[in-house]
Amino acid sequence: MKITIVTVSYNSAATIERTLQSVASQTYGDIEHLIIDGASKDDTLKIVKRFPHVSQVVSEKDEGMYDAINKGLNMASGDVVGILNSDDALNGPTVISQVMQAFENDNELGMIYGDIRFVPPQNLDKTVRYYSSAHFHPGKFEWGFMPAHPSCYIKRGAYEKYGNFQIDYHIAADYELLTRFMYKHQIKAKYLPLLMVDMLTGGRSNETLKSRWVLNEEIVRGCAENGISTNMLKLSLKYFRKVFEFMRKG
Repeated sequence: MKITIVTVSYNSAATIERTLQSVASQTYGDIEHLIIDGASKDDTLKIVKRFPHVSQVVSEKDEGMYDAINKGLNMASGDVVGILNSDDALNGPTVISQVMQAFENDNELGMIYGDIRFVPPQNLDKTVRYYSSAHFHPGKFEWGFMPAHPSCYIKRGAYEKYGNFQIDYHIAADYELLTRFMYKHQIKAKYLPLLMVDMLTGGRSNETLKSRWVLNEEIVRGCAENGISTNMLKLSLKYFRKVFEFMRKG
């Protein structure tokens, strides 16, 4: 089986080398790595050229991150597709091998998901927050919980059948897509007890109180579009649960 990894970048020279190296070091042999760049003005593309494993590079203006991801999805030729941001890295050289082994063990699987951790740029060995998807089930969508999206590997056929990311979402298009795939269409998904991705701390969804409000508004919309009833009060309760993610070190 072939896997496609889509990496979206824009002025990512400070971080993308770590991302590329983590893919280049994988032990799995059949990887298509696509770089979808938003016409970077720094040295991002120069760094990408140093990695011969990269299959294709597109560099042009886009309508935002989710539009860029959709370009990658439309180009993908792998049986399975994963999304790895340009400031994230796979946790070890056997991550993809373990993901693909799980798919090979069950042909009916449409999706695999696992765990991620957040690390500070100044100390990549330090776990600031550990996000485990071990206890996730689709009933948790209405409470604002979803599987760790950077750990989600999905059969390309699911995108072809149920659609890509909705680009009119600013922050929560990943949430909407997962509710559509896992709740509305009930694709067969499995949790893999594996730390898959190291993410740098920060991110648009938690930058400010305003961004958190926009995130929750979009979650309410995404749930409604896919048959889930929720509200802003329910979603606010999730922040009490997140405290425990900062207490766990993996």
